[in-house]
Amino acid sequence: MTSRFDSSVYAHRLAAAATATANAGLAGLVISPGYDLRYLIGSRAQTFERLTALVLPASGSPTIVVPRLELAALRESAVADLGVTVRDWVDGEDPYRMVAEALGGVRPTVAVTDSMPALHLLPLADVLGSTPVLATGVLRDLRMIKDPSEIEALRTAGAAIDRVHARVPEFLVPGRTEAEVAADIAEAIVAEGHSAVAFIIVGSGPHGADPHHECSDRVLQAGDIVVVDIGGPVEPGYHSDSTRTYSLGQPDPEVAQRYAVLQEAQRAAVSRVRPGVTAEQVDAAAREVLAAAGLAEHFVHRTGHGIGLSVHEEPYIVAGNDMALRAGMVFSVEPGIYFSGTWGARIEDIVVVTADGAQSLNNRPHDLIVVPV
Repeated sequence: MTSRFDSSVYAHRLAAAATATANAGLAGLVISPGYDLRYLIGSRAQTFERLTALVLPASGSPTIVVPRLELAALRESAVADLGVTVRDWVDGEDPYRMVAEALGGVRPTVAVTDSMPALHLLPLADVLGSTPVLATGVLRDLRMIKDPSEIEALRTAGAAIDRVHARVPEFLVPGRTEAEVAADIAEAIVAEGHSAVAFIIVGSGPHGADPHHECSDRVLQAGDIVVVDIGGPVEPGYHSDSTRTYSLGQPDPEVAQRYAVLQEAQRAAVSRVRPGVTAEQVDAAAREVLAAAGLAEHFVHRTGHGIGLSVHEEPYIVAGNDMALRAGMVFSVEPGIYFSGTWGARIEDIVVVTADGAQSLNNRPHDLIVVPV
C-alpha cells in the first residue's frame, strides 16, 4: 500500500472540512503537524520550533505556511495536486503574520488543531488578537466516519495483525522472558506487513492483571495465562489493534469458566453494535454479562476506542457517552477481566459499523488459546 491515498481523497476531505468550518461559524482552521494534517493532505510533517501550518479558510483556497528548509518533506504530501498555495518562509520572517494574511485578515473565530503546541499557539494568538478555539469539534465528525479507502486500510491492518497472532503460540515457551517474546512479536509485526510497531503488551501471570503492562524480564511458566495486545500502522498509516489471551498448558477450571463469561461479554457487545445504538449501550452490553456472573468489579476500563491514523481516537465506547453510532465508525470492542496478583484476560477486535450491524476486522478465534507445554 502506498504512503498516501489518491489526491481525490484529500480534495474531498479539504472540501468537507471547509464546509464544516463555515457551518460552525468559524473563519477558518489552522492545522499544525499531527494526525489532522495527515488526514487532510497526507503530510507527515513534524512540529519543530519553526511553524508549519495548513490554513483552511471557511471560504477561499487553502494555504500552507512552511519553512523553506521543510519544502522537500512537503512534496511527499498531496499538496501539489490539490491547488494548495505554498508560502515558504526563511528565518527572520514572521510566519504567524503569513497565517493571518492567508485567513484574509479575519481575526476572530479561528480554530486550531488540538495538537498545536503552545510554542506556536501563543504567538499566533498574539497576531490574531484573540485566542483561537479548538478545531476538534469540526474535524472529529469527519475523522470518525471512515471513508472506503480508510476502511480498506484498516481491513488490511486487521488481517496483518491476525497473521501475527497466528504465530504467537510459537513464541510462548516456558523459560523465556516476556521481553524475549515481545522482541519476536515485534519482528513478526513488521514481517506481516506493518510499517512499524506501535505497541506490544505481553502480560504473563500476575502481569496480565495490569491492562497497560508492556513487557518485563519475568520468565514465562507452565500454567500462566498470558495477555497479548499488539498493533502497528500499515501504510498509509492506519493501525491494527488486537488482543488475544493464551494459556500455557490447560487452564485451571475456574479460569476457564471466567474466561467463558468474558467471551460472552465480548460477543454481546459486538452484537449490540449498529447505527442508532449509543456508545454507552455497547459498553453496557459487555458489563451486563460480566455483572450477572459477579465479575463487574474486575472490568476496570472502557469497552472500546476509535482507531484510524491514531491508535486511540473517537468514538470512545464508554459509560456516559450517548453518541449514536453511525455507519463508517470503526472502534475496538475489548472487555477484560483482571484479578490483582494472579491473572487477567482480554479479548479485542476492531469492528466497523455497517448499515445494519457490525463487521469485525479481526478473525482469529476468541477462545482461550491453549499452548502445549
